[in-house]
Amino acid sequence: MTMTAETTTAGAAGSQEAVALESVTKTYGPVRALDGVTRTFRRGTFTAVMGPSGSGKSTFLHCASGLDRPSGGAVRVGGVDIGRLSETKRTRLRRERIGFVFQAFNLIPSMDVEQNITLPLRLGGAEPEPAWLDEVVRRVGLADRLRHRPSELSGGQQQRAALARALITRPEVVFADEPTGALDPRTARDVLRLLREAADLTGQTIVLVTHDPVAAAWADSVVFLSRGRIVDELAAPTVAAVLDRWETL
Repeated sequence: MTMTAETTTAGAAGSQEAVALESVTKTYGPVRALDGVTRTFRRGTFTAVMGPSGSGKSTFLHCASGLDRPSGGAVRVGGVDIGRLSETKRTRLRRERIGFVFQAFNLIPSMDVEQNITLPLRLGGAEPEPAWLDEVVRRVGLADRLRHRPSELSGGQQQRAALARALITRPEVVFADEPTGALDPRTARDVLRLLREAADLTGQTIVLVTHDPVAAAWADSVVFLSRGRIVDELAAPTVAAVLDRWETL
């Protein structure tokens, strides 16, 4: 992985800060999707983001991860103000330091599982480290599926391949957007366990956008959004506590 002097220096300056949003706003015409959001995500933590439809969850994820530029405020990833980066540098930062997992899997149909997993590395001109590839594949339970194509996998296996792809670059942060929404409860639990392990075992920061209280209960804390603002936060969440707070939004 190539680390620039810019990212290395900035990362050292914010050693405990994985992602930080400061007074972030995002408008689409007359609609204010985010309204002055401020929140820091520390390294090695697992945070769920919840809110009703239209609360700004997806916009929050897109701005926090650098997929979209905020209309105002600042977003830092590893101490780097991504709003100050060119589009090329922002793309490189996302590829090297951020992992993504989406509900739709987004695997390439013509590639086998190993090719899908290692795609982010190859896009950056790097080769996978054999030992790390073996570790990631073992962790997600796909060692016997590496030559299969996505169409030959179950939905749960496809999502585990997508998670392995997100982890292969050893990202500082993994953003997960409703990753269990299309999965049965048992498979969803397996995916959430893998996200939990990424935070606990390898110190990655997990930001999970979800509408599911069961999924949110795997996190260290839950941030609640409403009308583009953070309106509450719940530490050490349980399913019952999340449901109680959800009903008041």
